[in-house]
Amino acid sequence: MSWANVTDILTAICLIVGATLCLAAAIGIVRLPDLLSRMHAGTKPQVLGVLVLLLGVGLQLDNPRDIGMLFVIATFQLLTSPVSAHMVGRAAYRTGNVRPELLIVDDLAPMVGSLANPPGDATNGDRTG
Repeated sequence: MSWANVTDILTAICLIVGATLCLAAAIGIVRLPDLLSRMHAGTKPQVLGVLVLLLGVGLQLDNPRDIGMLFVIATFQLLTSPVSAHMVGRAAYRTGNVRPELLIVDDLAPMVGSLANPPGDATNGDRTG
């Protein structure tokens, strides 16, 4: 078995695994019940799926410039997706779009306030939101 055959097999495995992870993320976004679960499904398996897909593509490339570009894409994927999901989650929490009965531990309550009394609620006197 030659090196080309080995890389072809590894590429096929990486592409199948990466595509499966991205499909699982898409199904999770559609099927999960609340915002935080959907964000988890949209970031964790999707980022890993994209990284595995990039690895599969990288196995077939010869040009170091192209491989460097894949590395840049992977780096930005790792930097932007979790940070954006974190910010969307905090914004959803602050606006009261999170279901408190689904939270096991509420780490933001001491800093932001209770979900039962979200910012902008007329009962706490804060009308700025």
